[in-house]
Amino acid sequence: MSWNEAPVIRWLLEEGRRLPTLTAVVDALGPRLLTQGAPLWRVRYSMRTVHPLVTAVSAVWERGGTATTPLQATHGLEQRSGYIGSPMEQLNKSDQPLRRRLDTLTASDHVVFHELRQRGATDYFGLRLPFSSGSSGIAIFVTDAVEGFTDDDLARLSSVAIALTPIAEVFRLQNLSTAIAEAYLGPRTGQRVLSGQITRGDIETIDAAILVSDIRDWTGWSARLDPPELMAMANRYFELLDRAISDHGGEILKFLGDGVLAVFPDTGEAEQACQSALDAALAAIDAAARLDPPLPLSFGTGLHFGQVLYGNIGAEERLDFTVLGQAVNIAARIESLCAGLRQPVLMSREIAERVRTQASRLDSVLLKGVATPQEIYAPAN
Repeated sequence: MSWNEAPVIRWLLEEGRRLPTLTAVVDALGPRLLTQGAPLWRVRYSMRTVHPLVTAVSAVWERGGTATTPLQATHGLEQRSGYIGSPMEQLNKSDQPLRRRLDTLTASDHVVFHELRQRGATDYFGLRLPFSSGSSGIAIFVTDAVEGFTDDDLARLSSVAIALTPIAEVFRLQNLSTAIAEAYLGPRTGQRVLSGQITRGDIETIDAAILVSDIRDWTGWSARLDPPELMAMANRYFELLDRAISDHGGEILKFLGDGVLAVFPDTGEAEQACQSALDAALAAIDAAARLDPPLPLSFGTGLHFGQVLYGNIGAEERLDFTVLGQAVNIAARIESLCAGLRQPVLMSREIAERVRTQASRLDSVLLKGVATPQEIYAPAN
């Protein structure tokens, strides 16, 4: 029996495109196709993305199932046995739709087809749909109807997939923007930029705990190690710092060569911002000690609390979102004392007075660029 795809396409173009995610669109699309009489059991839409950790994302709906969470494939997908020879690989390598009746499978058919058949599916139809960027999306429709899909079904489903594709491409571009902003600026700052804070001079004054960390003897390590080894070691350091900082509510704003600049904004509780910064610094030291294999380098971390300028600076067409101010300079100067004082973590009096962790006063130091001596503390053993 024929069914009508026109109301579904109209819904996609008028209402569906306003849903917040591709998963929401696909979850709403499936039931609408069923209402029109489409013989569907499963709908999937997949597309490549640009992300440091994820190479592809998929939204999946199944009849009778609950709303699904997005599926994500990490980098290296093409080398995995589950992908090699799969319907997805076939679709990615061809401009032609892929149709496979699942009641005539043989041992040579990919395991994906056999798994669908075991769950009651009878027919599989997938097609690759080009995006304007040169990439593409893949729409897959599966039925469990005894007779499978008719040619009329395939033509109507193809029309629905074509209508869905520009909507999917918009989500891909949104995901791309978010991934780039968060990868290079951090989640909090990235969202500020995406929400429109992109004008040079768009700056606010905030109170924050500042964390500056730096690898000791980076010049020596650079002379002793080949570049790939050096970068691998540095990345392990950056990874453990990022995890410790993000786990405690902070955000890395900059990778400063072999160092890190992170911020813990005061959102109404300065003591909590300072404690979070100190906890992050200590967590990073602890994580480094537990790495297997061990991290051969050591690093120092300086902490200070104060007022900073937070926002955009730079040239007219090349901007940087960062923090500036005396508080940042003091944190950096304190970090530079770690090696001489043989302490992995040092802090200013402004931090020490606000944290629950017991701290020991080590010295009073006149820091470069700071008019008055600064009291330097270390966490008590």
